[in-house]
Amino acid sequence: MAPMETILTNARLVLEDRVATGTLVHADGLIRDVSEGLSRAPGAVDLEGDLLAPGLIEVHTDNLEKHFVPRPGVIWPNPLAAALVHDMQMAAAGVTTVCDAVCAGGYDADNDYRRAIFHDMVAAIERGVAEGVFRIDHRLHLRCELSDPNFAEDVAPHVARPLVALASLMDHTPGQRQWRNVADLKRFMAGEGLRGADADALLAKRIAIGADASAANWPHAVRLFREQGIPLASHDDTTVEHVRQAVAAGCAISEFPTTLEAARAARAAGLGTVAGAPNVVRGGSHTGGVAAEELARAGLLDALSSDYVPASLLQAVERLTRSPGLPLHEAFGLVTARPAAMLGLADRGRLAAGLRADLVQLRFLDGTPVVRSLTVAGRRAL
Repeated sequence: MAPMETILTNARLVLEDRVATGTLVHADGLIRDVSEGLSRAPGAVDLEGDLLAPGLIEVHTDNLEKHFVPRPGVIWPNPLAAALVHDMQMAAAGVTTVCDAVCAGGYDADNDYRRAIFHDMVAAIERGVAEGVFRIDHRLHLRCELSDPNFAEDVAPHVARPLVALASLMDHTPGQRQWRNVADLKRFMAGEGLRGADADALLAKRIAIGADASAANWPHAVRLFREQGIPLASHDDTTVEHVRQAVAAGCAISEFPTTLEAARAARAAGLGTVAGAPNVVRGGSHTGGVAAEELARAGLLDALSSDYVPASLLQAVERLTRSPGLPLHEAFGLVTARPAAMLGLADRGRLAAGLRADLVQLRFLDGTPVVRSLTVAGRRAL
C-alpha cells in the first residue's frame, strides 16, 4: 500500500534561493515533491498564503536550564516534567531539531547549581527521547566550562552518550573572552542579585582559579571529544589568537564571537560563526560584544542560536530582512540549512524531495512571527 500523502498548497515556500508560491507533498516522514503553482488535488490543504519553511534547527539553547532552576535557589524536583515544558516552548518557536546545551562544570567550583542539575538534565533528555514523549528531535550539546577545576570528573560519564551532537569549549574567567570587561560582568552579577563585597569576593575567587583550570582542561576536553568524533565549537572568541587556538583544537564552529576581528579570523580559517538571535532582536549584545546585525552586514554570520529566548529565532529572521536587508530566504537559511550543515545533518534544513518532512507554517503579524503549525518527520507536532 502506498503511503498516504499530505498535500500543502497555496504556501509561500521558503526555498534555498527564493520564496515562491507553490505546493509541497510529504508522505511517510519525507518530502516527496516541491513545486511552484497551486494543487487542485482532492484533499489538498490550503495554507492561505502562509510561509512554509524548513523546521528551525537550534545548535545552542540554554532554555532547558530555566525549567530546572525556575528561580534562584529553586531546583525543580521533576526533571522530565521540566524537559517536557522546554520541548513545548521550542516547538512553539518553530524549532524541529534542538541541541540542548547542558553545562559540564560551573563558574564556582564549590557552590554551583549547575553541578547539582547536570546529570539530571542529561537523563531527562535521554528519557524523553527513549519514551518518545517529545514533540521535536532532541540532541545534547555539552557546554564545557573549562575554568572549573572539577570539569573533567563531571564530563567524563557523558562524553560517549549517543545523543551528544556537539561540545563547546568555554572559558568564563573574569577578564577573558565574553567577560574581558569586568565592569560588564559586575553589572550582570548585580542583575542576578550579587553586589558589593559578595560580588568582589566571588570575582577574586574565579580569577584566581579560572586561568589555571582552563589551561589544564582545554587539551583534556579536546582529546576526549576528538576521540569520540564529536564536533567541537569554540565559544566567545575575542581575539585572533583565540581563533588560532580553536583551529588547533579542531573546532569547526565559532560560537558567539565577541568582536569583528575574531569573526573575520574565524571566517578566514573556515570556521562557521554562530551569533545570538536575542542580540539581533535587542539591537546588540547584553554583555558588550559585537552586534550580530553588524556581523550580518559584514557577511560574517553563518547561523543564529536562540541562546536564552526560544522565540527570538523567528523574530531575528524578520528583523534581519529590515536591517541589514537580507532577502527572506537568506535570513531563514541562518536558522535552517546552515545550522544543519554545521551539525552534519544532511537530511533536513531545506525544502527538497527526499529530505525529512520537518516543516513550520507561519505568518508575520506586523513583524511578529505567528507559528500556525509544526510538522516533525511528517507528524503534526503543533
